[in-house]
Amino acid sequence: MIRLMNPPHWPAPKGYSNAVVARGDLIFLAGQIGWKDGVFIEKGLVGQLRQTLINIREALEAADAKLTDIARMTWFVTERTEYVANLKEIGAVYREVVGKHFPAMSVIEVKGLLEAEAKIEIEATAVVSRP
Repeated sequence: MIRLMNPPHWPAPKGYSNAVVARGDLIFLAGQIGWKDGVFIEKGLVGQLRQTLINIREALEAADAKLTDIARMTWFVTERTEYVANLKEIGAVYREVVGKHFPAMSVIEVKGLLEAEAKIEIEATAVVSRP
């Protein structure tokens, strides 16, 4: 079970939660990138984000979990300016693939990722309550 929490006297965050309370089995996802079957179909950040989130969904399904079980995500982007310039599109893609589930999230700009064509990498932790 996951509960998204925010201190009551803080302004409500947009698109993420400040804290998550969770109980259940932990699922740790290694950094996922925006390729499909080892090939980057999309070159831009928004297209790679869509595929990255789809890859996360597929990895969670393999662990008998779903996107709404995600408790935290860390996004690593190679271009902060491209990320900020595309916030509206990024939000639309996120809601399209994930829905309106906004766990604790951080975005970090990095100099580069191991796969040279990758513009984004996301690692996540999910918590699943099982009977």
